[in-house]
Amino acid sequence: MLPDAMPGERQAAILSVNTGSSTLKYAFYPVRDGRVEPAVGSGVLEGLESGETAFQRALAHLVSHMESPAGALRLVAVAHRVVHGGERFRAATLVDEPVIEALVGYSPLAPLHQPHNIEGIRRLREHWPDVPQIACFDTAFHAVMPEREYRFALPESLFRQGIRRYGFHGLSYRHVVDTLDSRRGRPTGRALLAHLGSGASLCAVRDGKSQASTMGFTALDGLMMGTRSGSLDPGVVLYLLQEGWDPGRIERLLYRESGLLGVSGLSPDLRVLRQSREPAAVRAIDLFTARLVREAGAMTAVLGGLDLVAFTGGIGEHDADLRQEMAKRLEFLGVRLEEGRNRAARGDAVAAIHAPDSAVEVWVVPADEGRAAAREAWALLASGGRSHPVA
Repeated sequence: MLPDAMPGERQAAILSVNTGSSTLKYAFYPVRDGRVEPAVGSGVLEGLESGETAFQRALAHLVSHMESPAGALRLVAVAHRVVHGGERFRAATLVDEPVIEALVGYSPLAPLHQPHNIEGIRRLREHWPDVPQIACFDTAFHAVMPEREYRFALPESLFRQGIRRYGFHGLSYRHVVDTLDSRRGRPTGRALLAHLGSGASLCAVRDGKSQASTMGFTALDGLMMGTRSGSLDPGVVLYLLQEGWDPGRIERLLYRESGLLGVSGLSPDLRVLRQSREPAAVRAIDLFTARLVREAGAMTAVLGGLDLVAFTGGIGEHDADLRQEMAKRLEFLGVRLEEGRNRAARGDAVAAIHAPDSAVEVWVVPADEGRAAAREAWALLASGGRSHPVA
């Protein structure tokens, strides 16, 4: 076991980082008695798109936080959220140059996230060359899915090239499972987990293990999202190609111009649409909800029933109307909410929102992907091992 802190030393901590196109989300997690504690400091640093100077300012901010009297932290590792680990990376992995090169190869499968995740790793690795940089993967949680759930109906030769369903939001789902197992004192059983935000997905979980995901080969599949289309007949893409659309234009359409934004023509933000009286805003919300309920039915069928539903992510934690409407449409499964609890749940604490006579538990769990990543990173360090990519 690694020491948390030697006499006279600052408290050991793991820095969890999620680097986006223009922002760096971070949190410091102290390690005490071999356990990763809740964050003692977190934030979002913006403006990274302006280049090197902005990133240097971000690093200076992180260093000042660590060394402040209130912080007094000793950095033992940096845990990086990485969206796509493909088939090769199925657990937290210590980063070196070959690992970075392999991760670059997955960038076309997660163009909104992967390049920026990798850039964050490179920058922090340069700044702290002696601190372990550990990649923690959103896809890893789903690596245990049964083959029937991750294969596409395509030729074997394409499957051997890695064209299969991977699933995403795994760090978020891992945190929800760990939180509920601890809070309830028993496994979650047959659980439908909903990570709903600008990116959105559902996951069917049995006793803490992923059984199916609405997301697939890329983070484009499944539910309608803020700007992403979700599931789409492949024939639409073929049609657009025949109409002269090039791949770049199609990529922009599917990743950046569809979803809530595309249907409403107003905004990708559900909060904005809730406040609008435009028919297109109502239409977008209705479609988003309908797709959510439809996929929830599919996930429930995979599980053969339902014991628990959990909401997380910006929409899942804060939109009581969506939770109420989904519960109403799933009432045939025995899902019933207690209205007062549902309205009071705002994502600032774990909350049970089901009615006393509900056959299915319903929870709201604040997202904390950073803590899940920090736990994975600490487990890797504490084991003294190094997670190798799967050949």
